[in-house]
Amino acid sequence: MTKISVIIPVLNEAETISDLLNHLSNSSSKGNIAEIIVVDGGSTDESKDVISKFKEVILLSSKKGRAVQMNIGANQAKGDILYFLHADSYPPKNFDELIINEVEKGNIAGCFKMKFKSNHWWLKLAGWLTQFKWRACRGGDQSQFISKQLFIELNGFNEEFIIYEDNDLINKLYARNQFVVIQEWIVTSARKYETNGIWKLQYHFWAIYIKKWLGASPKVLHQYYLKNIR
Repeated sequence: MTKISVIIPVLNEAETISDLLNHLSNSSSKGNIAEIIVVDGGSTDESKDVISKFKEVILLSSKKGRAVQMNIGANQAKGDILYFLHADSYPPKNFDELIINEVEKGNIAGCFKMKFKSNHWWLKLAGWLTQFKWRACRGGDQSQFISKQLFIELNGFNEEFIIYEDNDLINKLYARNQFVVIQEWIVTSARKYETNGIWKLQYHFWAIYIKKWLGASPKVLHQYYLKNIR
């Protein structure tokens, strides 16, 4: 039977992770979930204590960096499908069945369309655009499912990327024409936009996207991120 391993990288997510773990339990069938793996990247808040209260959740420790954290989770995963999820993104009801149905149809990698938890017109538009398969509309907040076999074949996430690791993997999948957008909504927090300012952050995200397209190295992208984004 096909099963999903949910992998969540965290860093100082004590305020959000409990709600997410409860949401996952209430939105899926235990028979479809091999395990939920949370990989902590060195939290200094109460994240690990909060996660430890969920006895069915596997808590792993790692050095900081989502690519490293998610690779560690994937290496421990027992499921046929890996589902990478951010700590502030809430997948739709029956997300497990939706993913398994796609994989059984031969669509072995993809994401959900996404909407922000915000009423700002630009974020509503940006979310609406994610229903289309255009490469420019992809991002890690939409979550990412991929067969474990294909993930291994692609050598997982490139750990040189401290940021943009999701998009690097998505680029590889698009190059193979192996990506589908499930037409159900995942809801994600707009907290980074609220912290940095919507237009300022959007400008810097576009700049990172263009820099990568022009061949910038992972180090250059990370330095730009550290300089411009909180």
